[in-house]
Amino acid sequence: MFTSALKRCLLAALLLLPAGARAQSVVPGAPLDPGQLALAVNDADPASVALAAYYAQLRAIPPERIAHVRLPGRPQRLDAAAFAQLKADIDRQLGPGVRAVLFAWSAPYAVECNSLTAAYTLGFDAAQCARTCAPGRKNPYFNRQVLPPGMRLSMLLPAEPLEVARAVAERGKAAGFRVLPAGAYFLRTSEATRNSRARFFPPSGAIAARRLTIHTLQQDVLEGAQDIMFYQTGMARVDKLDTLQFLPGALADHLTSYGGDLQGNGQMSSLRWLEAGATASYGTVSEPCNHWQKFPHPSILLQHYLSGATAIEAYWRSVAWPAQGLFIGEPLARPYPRGAPLVRSD
Repeated sequence: MFTSALKRCLLAALLLLPAGARAQSVVPGAPLDPGQLALAVNDADPASVALAAYYAQLRAIPPERIAHVRLPGRPQRLDAAAFAQLKADIDRQLGPGVRAVLFAWSAPYAVECNSLTAAYTLGFDAAQCARTCAPGRKNPYFNRQVLPPGMRLSMLLPAEPLEVARAVAERGKAAGFRVLPAGAYFLRTSEATRNSRARFFPPSGAIAARRLTIHTLQQDVLEGAQDIMFYQTGMARVDKLDTLQFLPGALADHLTSYGGDLQGNGQMSSLRWLEAGATASYGTVSEPCNHWQKFPHPSILLQHYLSGATAIEAYWRSVAWPAQGLFIGEPLARPYPRGAPLVRSD
């Protein structure tokens, strides 16, 4: 059990700038804004075209920041050569001011064993495919506030069902108009191999400055919660999602092997989180084994999101080895303002 003093120390550490960021001796940049985001649209996919048009209008993305490609047949996975051509086609159409790219389609979402988002942002990692359970290549943006030179973040917003995609985009835009009372739920479950990141769950308590209550629980199912801003668990399938209410900007993910296989049926797809009301999520597209470094670090994700990062920034900063991990949802969601370090109240 945590004492009150220990809890205060833990949360103070959680909500201060990370040591790595302090060591950089650079002033943190402002959060990503719509003027730095580009869209990638598959002109051979009517759902992608429809979503891109809707999102561009919602976020005022001009034509010069919309990259058009053609991927007939909507393959789930690309080989390395096809991906290299896709990336070249996208990058050729975008200017130097673009800090992030949103893929407005449901597929492709993988490049061999890599996710599409990791391959685009960090480059295709063939070595990971030789041994998918081996440690991954380090993310230079992990737990940092400044994007390394030349690095472009990416996220995928599944275009089907189109009504879900539109709702996700709208939730992202609605986030941040005012700070709502919210809950952060972290579940240590009976699936022991999927609890590898549970040691990093923050202690239960309240963060008054963000009107957030943290609930760190030992149970398999969360049922009936109506105030969710964060939900992280470790399960192959997550039950009772239909009983939950997610707030605009909510982040939710589950540690399992194939959550990022959006159109697979072996385990729960991360797309289920978006359908349930979350605004962004994460999952792996190939067998990662249960290295915590291949999944979002709970305390780091919480810290950066509460400190004013966008969903894409907070999620990318929270994964140490992201080669196999797919980031999905609305990248610009930002429910919390930038501010000073936060203080816990008991």
